[in-house]
Amino acid sequence: RMLTRTPSVVAQVFLLLSIVLVIAIAVIQINQQQVLSPGLKYGIVLDAGSSRTTVYVYEWPAEKENNTGVVSQTFKCNVKGPGISSYGSSPEALAKPLDDCLNKVKERIPVHLHKNTSVYLGATAGMRLLRLQNESAANEVLASIQNYFRAQPFEFRGAQIITGPEEGVYGWITANYLMGNFLERNLWRTWVHPYRKDTMGALDLGGASTQISFIPEDSEEHFNSTLQVKLYGYNYNVYTHSYQCYGRDEAEKRLLALLLQKSNGSANVDNPCYPQNYNTALTMKYFFGSLCTHSLRPANYYPNQLVNFHGTGDPGLCQEMVSLLFNFTACRDREDCPFNGIHQPKAKGNFVAFSGFYYTINALNLSGHFSLDDFNSSMWFFCSQSWAQLQFMLPKFEETYARSYCFSANFIYYLLVHGYNFNAETWPQIHFQKEVGNSSIAWSLGYMLSLTNMIPAEGKLIQLPLKPSLFAGLLIFLTATALLCLLFLVYLCIASHNQKNIPRVEHVFIPE
Repeated sequence: RMLTRTPSVVAQVFLLLSIVLVIAIAVIQINQQQVLSPGLKYGIVLDAGSSRTTVYVYEWPAEKENNTGVVSQTFKCNVKGPGISSYGSSPEALAKPLDDCLNKVKERIPVHLHKNTSVYLGATAGMRLLRLQNESAANEVLASIQNYFRAQPFEFRGAQIITGPEEGVYGWITANYLMGNFLERNLWRTWVHPYRKDTMGALDLGGASTQISFIPEDSEEHFNSTLQVKLYGYNYNVYTHSYQCYGRDEAEKRLLALLLQKSNGSANVDNPCYPQNYNTALTMKYFFGSLCTHSLRPANYYPNQLVNFHGTGDPGLCQEMVSLLFNFTACRDREDCPFNGIHQPKAKGNFVAFSGFYYTINALNLSGHFSLDDFNSSMWFFCSQSWAQLQFMLPKFEETYARSYCFSANFIYYLLVHGYNFNAETWPQIHFQKEVGNSSIAWSLGYMLSLTNMIPAEGKLIQLPLKPSLFAGLLIFLTATALLCLLFLVYLCIASHNQKNIPRVEHVFIPE
């Protein structure tokens, strides 16, 4: 009996020990991870768009995942005034509007970290156009920004004009990063690559250009038109294309130029995309001053001459005029070539549409996912309104935006349906969204993520008592030990129970 009791006691002790150790290790591991929070690093990105500049502040733990920081947006500030490309003739006037935002940024970042905080400025299509039009003016604008940041306490890493494909890919990175398609926390609270999670395509509409980026069905086949991106130790082949002059503002300038051309240079022009009874006088320079409308300039071009535009609010005619902004014949009916002779693989999977796409959809009182029919009926209804009615319909009323939403909606329709070949079936796969959590969907976060690859990884400040692999191994070992002890105890119980039930046989000795 002593023999069966000893293994039973030993098994019970092992079982208890295993359970206590599992709980202790798990508690220490989780608490230690939370107690020793990592040091934070900061980065500032100025998104210098064609219509305005936005300042973003990002922060990330000083320890990193596979050479890429886990970055989040902590502050955003819109610089007052137009985009930096408008300062071509007076670059010195740039400093004042920037000051307001930069002073707020200084308050957000701890003073002792200012000198180690990198600042990057990325300029997009507005500056790409200015550089093509007047290279020395573009260089002076960038030099003026360089001088401004020399006097700031931050570490300025340069002002650069990014290319269209870079803008497209950075926007794609931002969208997928925020949707959790690159990283997620596992059971042990460490960051891991999500299992079998598809990435999303990105649709970005700026003032001077528009970008489409996604991973095609067969990236090998479209190798020439894809860019390879490496993030968190994984490679992605992303198809991206940027259409210069197809941003919202530049496309509208082209429409105004076409309307003037059709009116044979009259000083009074009907605009079917402007609301009924809306009147405005614009200088010729306003729409012909751009490189995008250069080829449409009339022979008698006087920059300061005024043209009166009268809104007629005619959805059908507006749609007809907008279709003229796209060259659908350059493709000669090739399937993989939607417009302007540009090769594009078939759009696949879910897409997120942000920036100008989101603002226009929001003005039509739509959000998130909806059918193409819903979009068309909202657009038709909106475009039929008079200028007086619009003032009661829009959540935020600003003249320059309000008068153009009908045009923008028709432009978006043509771009997505006839340009990128979305149809009634695939349209609901587009999600119109401005931000995820508190972070804006914009190329600037993707830019920051790519640039953090160049920031050397610092020593890990999260001192985990055990490495995740050792932690997992120990848990498995101790759980297995506990189970074996439990099974052994059950076996002993059954064995001792069976022993008790064996009937005792009395040996009766019968004397011979």
